[in-house]
Amino acid sequence: MDVKIRYEIEFPINSSPQLLYQYISTPSGLSEWFADDVNVNGNTYTFFWEGEEFKADVVQKRENKYIRFRWHDAEDQESCCLEFRISMDDLTGDVALIIVDFVEEEDAESAIELWDSQVNKLKHVLGL
Repeated sequence: MDVKIRYEIEFPINSSPQLLYQYISTPSGLSEWFADDVNVNGNTYTFFWEGEEFKADVVQKRENKYIRFRWHDAEDQESCCLEFRISMDDLTGDVALIIVDFVEEEDAESAIELWDSQVNKLKHVLGL
């Protein structure tokens, strides 16, 4: 089993936390930018990419703040999560989306490029 490293990326998003939260926590929002399709049954989300399905449970969430998923097929509990967190600067009101993910070290650069692409898609959906 390869060791995965944790990384965190922050993207400025000129949107309200309430609107952004809908895009990171609902099946309809996630399917517009993150996956080809998303279904939810209770606390389990099923993500579809190119005909393959991946399941994850919501393990923590706080409305308009963050949501954390734990993948069903993860090999270990330490590096099995994906978190979307919304940050708002109290002084300026600037909003950012922070993504916390895990990846094998040699795949880190391509994972960051993929997140750049996905978040650009999200910004387009938001009209930014």
